[in-house]
Amino acid sequence: MNDLHHELKAFIIDTMNLEDTTPTDIGDDAQLFADDGLGLDSIDALELVLALKKTYGILLEANDEQTRKHLRSISTLATLLRSHRANTN
Repeated sequence: MNDLHHELKAFIIDTMNLEDTTPTDIGDDAQLFADDGLGLDSIDALELVLALKKTYGILLEANDEQTRKHLRSISTLATLLRSHRANTN
């Protein structure tokens, strides 16, 4: 498993208090907000956006289409974080 993907899975598990979930339970391309994926809801999205800002310094607009794209899966979040890290270094 990719280290960044594992880090983000652990981050989501901690942030969302998903006690019965492990990083291996979350697929890299599984949708985070779909019923057949992790099943997060709009309140979870707001929590996740705030946690990304606090932990990684990533600023996302809550109702922006780009934000929805970035929050689609672990893979899309990893792409966002890599880009953010590259732009801040």
